[in-house]
Amino acid sequence: MHSRFRSDRRLTTRMGITLFLLGLVYVGFVAALIVLLKSWVLIVVVAAAVLGAQYWFSDRVALFAMRGRVVEREEYPELHGVVDRLCAIADMPKPVVAVSAMDMPNAFATGRNPDHAVVCVTTGLLRRLEPAELEGVLAHELSHVAHKDVAVITVASFLGVLAGLIVRFAFYSQLFGGGRRDQNTAVVFAAVMGVSAAVYAVSFLLIRSLSRYRELAADRAAALLTGRPSALASALTKVSGDIARIPTKDLRTAQAFNAFYFTPAPGREPGVARLFSTHPSLEQRLDQLGRISGELGETAAPGGV
Repeated sequence: MHSRFRSDRRLTTRMGITLFLLGLVYVGFVAALIVLLKSWVLIVVVAAAVLGAQYWFSDRVALFAMRGRVVEREEYPELHGVVDRLCAIADMPKPVVAVSAMDMPNAFATGRNPDHAVVCVTTGLLRRLEPAELEGVLAHELSHVAHKDVAVITVASFLGVLAGLIVRFAFYSQLFGGGRRDQNTAVVFAAVMGVSAAVYAVSFLLIRSLSRYRELAADRAAALLTGRPSALASALTKVSGDIARIPTKDLRTAQAFNAFYFTPAPGREPGVARLFSTHPSLEQRLDQLGRISGELGETAAPGGV
């Protein structure tokens, strides 16, 4: 399926490199676990189950975690109207439309492919944005679906999730069962924790690098599809400012899904934390949109790609 969203070869290349490198890490990770735990059947079964669940049910998990629910046209006619129009312009299948009853203004897209995708917005976003701003945000999210980077991020994050689960399992096994194990077993579990922690760190950095670029690519594609980069810039400024004023304790649940959000929660990350952000800085995103605005000029028509 080829949509009218502007293709991005650099994004495609980065996705391929990320998956290739994570694949190498994954092979090494499984090999190390087989050597250490001497139970390849259990490892393969667990790994396959986690990957399958993450690939097939990621959209449902994300909606459940963020209190999102699927909404019909009768309930949100204006929201469906914007999605219909953008999908027609982009020549892509319409995703399932969902709304999350959260005051935090945000949106995200998830799903394994364009034919099985969900675009979700919060009630806080719908209440704060003007129609042109909402269109820009939805175009941004639809570009993630069209470019298939949502599916890549979902698969790429699998390794980190698996490594994290193994670290926790090994830690609690040692914590609650240490007295019943001999020294050799303790060494094996310590090695498993070390390998898992290293794999988690590598996958974390690779995913962050890809995630930051894909957000810039989505901004660029949305601006070119709608022909109104200034509206997207306005939405970015408004949403980032409002999220920055929300207490951090109220954003803890949302932070686990930052890689999927239009704007991360919290939207403002000082100091070294910026290096590990899932998104480029607001300044970078606005600078890019400003350049696109200059290239398109004030007379650019929506859908001019």
